Amino acid sequence: MAEETDVIVVGAGLSGLVAATEIADAGKRVIVVDQEGEQSIGGQAFWSFGGLFLVDSPEQRRLGIKDSFDLAMQDWIGAAGFDRDEDFWPRQWAEAYVAFAAGEKRAWLRAMGHRFFPVVGWAERGGYDAMGHGNSVPRFHVTWGTGPGIVEPFERRAREAMRSGRLSFRFRHRVDALSITNGTVDGVSGAVLAPDAVERGKSSSRHVVGEFALKAQAVIVASGGIGGNHELVRQNWPKRLGDPPKFMISGVPEHVDGRMIGITEKSGARLINRDRMWHYVEGIQNWSPIWPRHGIRILPGPSSMWFDATGTRLPAPLFPGSDTLGQLKYIMSTGYDYSWFILTQSIIKKEFALSGSEQNPDLTGKSWRMTLRRATNKGAPAPVEAFKSHGVDFIVRDKLEDLVAEMNKLAGSDLLKHAHIRTQIEARDREIANPYVKDAQVMNIHNARRYIGDRLIRTASPHRILDPAQGPLIAVKLNILTRKTLGGFETDLESRVFGSEGSVIPGLYAVGEAAGFGGGGVHGYRSLEGTFLGGCLFSGRNAGRSAAKAVG
Repeated sequence: MAEETDVIVVGAGLSGLVAATEIADAGKRVIVVDQEGEQSIGGQAFWSFGGLFLVDSPEQRRLGIKDSFDLAMQDWIGAAGFDRDEDFWPRQWAEAYVAFAAGEKRAWLRAMGHRFFPVVGWAERGGYDAMGHGNSVPRFHVTWGTGPGIVEPFERRAREAMRSGRLSFRFRHRVDALSITNGTVDGVSGAVLAPDAVERGKSSSRHVVGEFALKAQAVIVASGGIGGNHELVRQNWPKRLGDPPKFMISGVPEHVDGRMIGITEKSGARLINRDRMWHYVEGIQNWSPIWPRHGIRILPGPSSMWFDATGTRLPAPLFPGSDTLGQLKYIMSTGYDYSWFILTQSIIKKEFALSGSEQNPDLTGKSWRMTLRRATNKGAPAPVEAFKSHGVDFIVRDKLEDLVAEMNKLAGSDLLKHAHIRTQIEARDREIANPYVKDAQVMNIHNARRYIGDRLIRTASPHRILDPAQGPLIAVKLNILTRKTLGGFETDLESRVFGSEGSVIPGLYAVGEAAGFGGGGVHGYRSLEGTFLGGCLFSGRNAGRSAAKAVG
C-alpha cells in the first residue's frame, strides 16, 4: 500500500527545498523525493556563483547606483522580447518577480541569515538602445558563501522540519510516473536505486533495488532542466541560433537530463517555449572535472579582445559581458562552434572570475582575508592561475606571432593569420591614448570604470594589449557551455500547471527550471543574470504556499 502525505516534491534542488520548507512551515506534511543521494541536496544551486538579481537594494544605493522597479521592468521586457501567445503567463511572472526583487526578496532572505558580498556586479550590460537587452545598472548581488550560502538556509529549515516530523526525504528514489485519479495528480511511483556514496556531482549508479509508491493531495515537480543531456539540447536547439554546436561542454552534472520533464509532459502537462535556452559562450574545459564533459564559465570583465574562429573581432556590442545569446548567434553563424579571447596578464589578474562555488574558495568559504587578496595579489585568483597553468584551452606566450601559432595548433587548423590579428589589436591599441575614442569596446571600458565596483575589482586600467609591461599575452579558446532551460511547464502565479487543453491540472505544480523559472518562461528569450536562483526561490515559495493552502 502506498505511503501517504499531504504534498510530494520531486527534486531536492533549491526550488524543491524552498517549496518543501514553506509547506512544512504551514504545518503540512511533505515528502521530498530525489534520485540522487543526500550528498547532492541543493542541486545545481550548490555549484552556482550565488548571484541574485535585486532592484534598488541597500548594496546598490551605497555604491551610488540609482535603480527602480520601472527601470528594471524596462530592462526585463527589453531582454525578454515576449512575442508569443504562450507568453501571457511568463509576462505575469516577470512583473511579479521584478516586484519581488524590488520588494521583500532581500528581507525575506536576510531573516534566514543570508548575506551578500558588498560589491554589486554588472552582468549582461547590453549595448543597444534603452529599450533593448541588458542591465542599465549593476544588479548582480553575489551571495556571501556563493551557492552553498544560498542553499544553507533552506537545508537548515528542511532539517528542522524533519526533526518535527513534518518533512522527510526519500533519496535514491527515482520517479518513473505520476499517478492520476479522475484527472487529479495524486502521487508518484518509481524505482529505489542502490545506495551510492559517490562524490556530489559525479555520475551515480542507476542499479534498481526496489520499487516505491507515494500518495498525496498535491505533487510539485522541481526536477531541473536538460543541460546535462546534449542530445536533448540539440533536439530543442532553435534555428534562430544557427545549427547546434558539434562540440559542447556541460555546465551541469549528467543527471540534469530532462527525464522528469518528459514524464510530466506525457501525463498531460503543457510544455511551452522549449526552444528558448541559455547557454554560455565563454566555456572552458575543467582541468580537474567532477562530472562528464565538465565545463566552467569565465565571468569576464570588459577588456579582453574577442575573436571568432577565423580571427575576426566580434562586432559591437558583442563585448565580454554584454549579450550572451547575441554572441552565441554570431559565433554559430561563422560555421564554427568556438571563439577566442586575447588578453594580457594585467587583464586576467583584474577581470577574470570563474563561475561556480568550487572555483571561488574565498567567497564560498566566507574568508575576507582570501577575498581581499584578489585586489592585492600579483597574479590572478588561484583557481584562475590554475586554469592558466593546467587548462587545455589556455595559451601563454610573450610574442603575438608565437601566440597565434599555438592557437592554430590547439584548434587543429591554420585559420588564424598573424598579420590579420595584429592589425586589429594595433588599431584598438591606438585608441587607448585618449579618454575619448571611437572604438565601442574601449568606450565600454571607460564607462565600466566610472562605476566604483568595476574600477576597484572588475576592470583593468586601460592599456595596450601589445604593451610588454602588461604581459605575457594570453589566449583562451572558448567553447559552448550548456546550462539553462528557459522554457518549461506553463504555470499560473500559484505555480499550478496547465494541461494541454488549457485548464489547470488539479494537484500538479511545477517550479524552478522545470517551469522555465516561472510561468513556462519568465525570461522570454534572454536572461539579465542573477535571475535563475531568484526564479527558483520565487516559484518555489509560491508553489509551497499555494499547495499548503490547497491541501486543507
